[in-house]
Amino acid sequence: MRLLISNDDGVTAAGVRALANTLAAAGHDVTVVCPDQERSATGHSITLHHPIRAQRVEGVFDDRITAWSCSGTPSDCVKLAIWSLMETRPEYVISGINQGSNLGTDVVYSGTVSAAMEGLIEGIPSIAMSLTSFTDQNFQPAANFACQLLARLIQTPLPAFTLLNVNVPAIDPSHIQGVKLTRQGVRRYIEVFEKRQDPRGKTYYWLAGEAVQDVEDPENDHHIMADVEAIRENFITLTPLQFNLTHQRSLIATGQWLNDQPDLGLNLERSV
Repeated sequence: MRLLISNDDGVTAAGVRALANTLAAAGHDVTVVCPDQERSATGHSITLHHPIRAQRVEGVFDDRITAWSCSGTPSDCVKLAIWSLMETRPEYVISGINQGSNLGTDVVYSGTVSAAMEGLIEGIPSIAMSLTSFTDQNFQPAANFACQLLARLIQTPLPAFTLLNVNVPAIDPSHIQGVKLTRQGVRRYIEVFEKRQDPRGKTYYWLAGEAVQDVEDPENDHHIMADVEAIRENFITLTPLQFNLTHQRSLIATGQWLNDQPDLGLNLERSV
């Protein structure tokens, strides 16, 4: 299988090395294109106003792997790889393994998920992989799971335009309770901005909020466990995502609301 691997932690991160080397050892044709430095929480941003540079990386990955360092965002990396760096389009895009979880509303900000989503936008099946710890460096169990998961997906593909967001608990593999299909939960951060001064006396702010609230979305199907809940119970979570943000269940209600507003948009020249 021809694979493109990217991340948001940077090309020298331990997680992407474990993932790429494990997949190459399993016989896959692996190309790595990652940011030249950490670009976490960049969301789906792309570079428009200055050039993107890429250079080959030697000595970091298994010799069978072609690796590139890119000056752009995770989404840039995937775009550049598909359209310029790879001679043939990848059959799968895998992003990660991220240092830290991507659960609930984290996926909106996540460069890891956005890199995989970019692959999906290009019509390529994609996976985002995360290890639920900001300090644990044992990525091998998650890499082994990624290899097993890909083998299953090759045999039985997901529905079209589905991204699989995978979070692996950072615990001893013997304590993992299993694999759980989950829905995206709701995760809210209590944001704290520390006000500081630089050596010249100018004020700046540093985002330092760490506290997390996991809350329930009343519209979701509670027969399916939320990812934030399943992780707490030591399951590997598989959450299918899509890039179409249309709120399907609101279409009828919004249409009725629009029908009840007969003057909406008909008096555009009238001053307020």
